[in-house]
Amino acid sequence: MNIRLGIIAITLMLLVGCQNSRHSTVVDRGSYQVETQHQAQGADQRIRFLVMHYTAEDFHSSLKTLTDEHVSAHYLLPEHPSLRCGKPVAFQLVPEEMRAWHAGASSWRGRTNLNDTSLGIEIVNPGFRHTLLGKQWQPYSREQIELLIHLSGDIVQRYAIKPTDVVGHSDIAPQRKQDPGPLFPWQQLAQAGIGAWPEQPEVERYLAGRDKQASVPMATMLEKLARYGYAVDPQWDAKQQRNLLAAFQMHFRPSDFRGESDAESEAIIDALLSKYGATP
Repeated sequence: MNIRLGIIAITLMLLVGCQNSRHSTVVDRGSYQVETQHQAQGADQRIRFLVMHYTAEDFHSSLKTLTDEHVSAHYLLPEHPSLRCGKPVAFQLVPEEMRAWHAGASSWRGRTNLNDTSLGIEIVNPGFRHTLLGKQWQPYSREQIELLIHLSGDIVQRYAIKPTDVVGHSDIAPQRKQDPGPLFPWQQLAQAGIGAWPEQPEVERYLAGRDKQASVPMATMLEKLARYGYAVDPQWDAKQQRNLLAAFQMHFRPSDFRGESDAESEAIIDALLSKYGATP
């Protein structure tokens, strides 16, 4: 009888030893176990950037495009999100821990191929249409932006994404892309704690009474844009340089994004550098 009790006691001890207590650093993975007590310091968060896009298509075409094998994004926001239990619904197309194909050839703050380190949000919007007066940009819906603020705010908080690392596709690929366009409400997002925006008193201070349209050497602007995070190629021609400046203006001065290097643009980039600092 004593022998049987001893065997039972030993068996129970072994079984308990294989159970993970609340304070255990061992993770059981079925056929093997992992010890997690010793964590390396040489690691950082994979997701560092949040990239905004417009789809240039309606919802059904966008969904079809973004779920085939060529391009993808983590989230898709309809023009008029449906409600479920009284809450707006965003479509998640790719798990956040996985890479989506939304950024393409891209660069920001010294990083390239931003698909590897970003989350992408596609917002259903036609972008623009051509008229006799030129491009006519299409507005975003109020419901879209409200949902975007909730979704982006959650992402920014969860991954500790810096304001300067919430960007548009045109910021990271200015020679190829114009989305999310000049009607995207960057200032509204910044007021909600999402993304960067200059302080107007600082802009006025750096403008220092100059005419807003006073010419500034393009080389001066490019140097400051590079310090903020834009990729600048010294081999670019004048048109490519203007494309880059236009992308910056579309983000931070959407009232005029012709790519002219002027005093107001310089004051805005100076205010941004003062507020957020240069690229490390």
